[in-house]
Amino acid sequence: MNVILLWFKRHFADPQIVFLTLILLTVFAVVVLFGDMLMPVLASLVIAYLLEGGVGMLQRRGWKRLPSVLVIYLAFIAFVALALIGVMPLLSRQIKELVQQLPTMVSEGLRFLNALPEDYPDLFSQQQIDALITYMRAETISFGQQVLSWSLANVAGIITLLVYLVLVPILVFFFMKDKDLILAWFRRYLPRHHGIAHHVWRELDRQIANYIRGKVWEILIVWGVSFVTFYAFGLRYAMLLSFLVGLSVLIPYIGATVVTIPVLLVAWFQWGWSAQFAWLSLAYLIIQVLDGNVLVPLIFSEAVNLHPVAIIVAILVFGGLWNFWGVFFAIPLATLVQAVINAWPSLPLGEREIEGSVIP
Repeated sequence: MNVILLWFKRHFADPQIVFLTLILLTVFAVVVLFGDMLMPVLASLVIAYLLEGGVGMLQRRGWKRLPSVLVIYLAFIAFVALALIGVMPLLSRQIKELVQQLPTMVSEGLRFLNALPEDYPDLFSQQQIDALITYMRAETISFGQQVLSWSLANVAGIITLLVYLVLVPILVFFFMKDKDLILAWFRRYLPRHHGIAHHVWRELDRQIANYIRGKVWEILIVWGVSFVTFYAFGLRYAMLLSFLVGLSVLIPYIGATVVTIPVLLVAWFQWGWSAQFAWLSLAYLIIQVLDGNVLVPLIFSEAVNLHPVAIIVAILVFGGLWNFWGVFFAIPLATLVQAVINAWPSLPLGEREIEGSVIP
């Protein structure tokens, strides 16, 4: 008990540490308890933070705040409109076509599997193939039921989408336009000395500002290059598959491996073991190699100093808590944990007094 009391006094005797702890607990509680209700607000904050990079670039070129916000905001609205009008209908149509073609693809796969014991009797037994076929049929039925349940709940999804389409753009505009006013309002309720919180925020902003904006650019570039490649080869469902390839960059080490399966399966069902299949596989491999070895170092000027095991654990934990947004922000959130751990015991007392009344 004395050891615990000594540890508590050493780490929580400083009011700044207590303040930082309260901030973290409050933010976590709000997201966990009210995350669903506040999702439009949280999504708007994320988008406004992403667009702030463009606003800052125009301001550094001599533009005033309001014209910079208007230009970047209108560009964002144009991009969203283009995505909704040009991309979403195509994605929806290709998903519908893929679902309709799924029974045919499954039948072709079953014929291929049934031939394996005859062609390779030393590698595959009939019992193994029968067990695999039973599993595939069960998974296909489960997938069909999920699609049906999703279609039945589609009305509620459309209503939610309409709410987002109205609320999010309005909130994004005001978050960008009144950024200084909102931050000034928050500063009124901060204690005079909050150097540790400022230190953590500065470290977090330095690490994730480039990461989040860079990750969005990486998704768009990989998506675009994959779509052009798949379309040039004549691959079916090019938009849908390229979209999945773009999203796969959100999950390091795992996403690229997982999304490779549907890409190669669709190509195999379309062309079989042909030269077209081999060339597409090679082109897809080149895209993945260029993404990891050229695009990522080019976009991300500052590497996130996290061990691969820490990244995978963060993806599992935060993805389990907050689904898509948890996966998207897994690395920034892990960086926040690392920044708090680094600042907590090691920050010198003199540095805790650094201009703590200002949080950028």
